[in-house]
Amino acid sequence: MAMQFVDLHSHSTASDGTLAPAAVVRLAKERGLSALALTDHDTIGGIEEAAAEAAKIGLDFLPGIEISCDYPPGTMHILGYGVDPKSPVLTEMTRQLIDGRDDRNPKIIVKLQELNVAITMEEVEREAGPPASAGGSKPVIGRPHIAAILVRKGYVNSIKQAFNEYLAPGGKAYFDKERLTSKQALSMIRESGGLPVLAHAFQLRTENDAQLETIVKNLLDEGLAGIEVMHSDHDAAWIEKCTRLADRHGLVKTGGSDFHGGNKKDIDLGHAAGRRIPRAFYDALVARLESAKKAG
Repeated sequence: MAMQFVDLHSHSTASDGTLAPAAVVRLAKERGLSALALTDHDTIGGIEEAAAEAAKIGLDFLPGIEISCDYPPGTMHILGYGVDPKSPVLTEMTRQLIDGRDDRNPKIIVKLQELNVAITMEEVEREAGPPASAGGSKPVIGRPHIAAILVRKGYVNSIKQAFNEYLAPGGKAYFDKERLTSKQALSMIRESGGLPVLAHAFQLRTENDAQLETIVKNLLDEGLAGIEVMHSDHDAAWIEKCTRLADRHGLVKTGGSDFHGGNKKDIDLGHAAGRRIPRAFYDALVARLESAKKAG
């Protein structure tokens, strides 16, 4: 049987991607993938549309979410796989997270205007687009939508420059958003029927392997189930490092591109730093989910 490949980390217009959920699913099929997980930031708004399209075209699909956690040294994101989109716990928490983003965005716009950047909140809302599906929730409006406008209007040459100069920590128009603690995020994912997985450990910006080990051990105590081994930020050394961590602590291994469409043009669906993600990652994740459900 031919080797099969998957992508377990992707984004759509429900958060900050440029393709609609159904379009991401169709692209996965076109790329020859056998399974996909949609993991939009702080929302499950695109899951229904993506799941329906996956069922229609015969692609295995896992509902997911990516949650930002409070972690001052760098970036900590937790992926939640197999979450129930109708979970009251998840619905309420994502509403709070999206409200936090909605509170931040106007502050960024006002600051940009003070810096003589011609931009309005209405433009940003248009950039984010309509709901992912008919009658669905509105898309999560975030900094990538603002960055796209800055590029289009010529204030910067790229999305990366927009973040570096204006929108990232230390940027001229940066404002932080409300974040969950890692314990809150992991608990919410577990209560919603999902498995929490540490995303792109490289972005934690740890100083050494011992520090990374400590973080993973602390997350284990809070309910961590897996670690993203393959990611577009992970070279061979990081893949090996994360694989050792997973094996040592009995964590399920996952992998994904972190596809965002045109917002990250150098990232291709189904590839993580030029490597394809094996189907075995998806199968092991599904097996762990089924085991967790049986255990109650």
